[in-house]
Amino acid sequence: MPVIAFANPKGGTGKSTSALILALELAHRGGKVALVDCDPNQVTAGWADARREAGESIPFTAIPNPGEGDVIDVLDDLAAEYPFVIVDLEGTASLMMSRAMSRSDLTVIPMQASPVDAKQAARAVALIRVEEKTLRRRIPMRILMTRNNPAIKTRDEKAIVQQLNAAGVPMLDVPLHERAAFRAIFAFNKTLRELTTKESAGLPKALENAEGYAYYVIKALKDEMGETTSDTSKAA
Repeated sequence: MPVIAFANPKGGTGKSTSALILALELAHRGGKVALVDCDPNQVTAGWADARREAGESIPFTAIPNPGEGDVIDVLDDLAAEYPFVIVDLEGTASLMMSRAMSRSDLTVIPMQASPVDAKQAARAVALIRVEEKTLRRRIPMRILMTRNNPAIKTRDEKAIVQQLNAAGVPMLDVPLHERAAFRAIFAFNKTLRELTTKESAGLPKALENAEGYAYYVIKALKDEMGETTSDTSKAA
């Protein structure tokens, strides 16, 4: 079953947020999801641990850092059991990133609309190209714009999108906007649907964005793999 890796050699791009939101959305729709946290900061695993300590349920199976020597076996075993395996990779180029991408059916590269992020996203694309040559197979990828303003598209963002399109690098059709609710899920260790209006403003818009984002990730998988993904792909 599909392995979806979130990779960018630069930290602070919204990688863990993107991975967690996707896991939550797929689980909400009844999908059996495993989220593997390969980031030394253990952000997504920490979210799961905090819920466990508070006696709250965890909507997916959380796997803490498996280590470089074990990651391939771990991903292979999980892919045989789970319809969706999501991998949150560390924010640096590493052997862990290389090995995880070698098992990836879709690599999502989160990036903010800044020249610095654009350079590092290009580096991630280059790393994928090297892996493709090593493996002699294509590794599907999508750029995910993160933390952008939902109301205004900046000049930098427009220029970066044009450059990506000109380079033939595919992008997800829906960005993950800058939303207070996306920060609040970590602040309160809750899912989006558990948050209250006292804990975060703009919840309906955040949910709409999360649902659309998950839909287009699964659409990208279906485009790459054919109609073999789970019915959980029918996101709103």
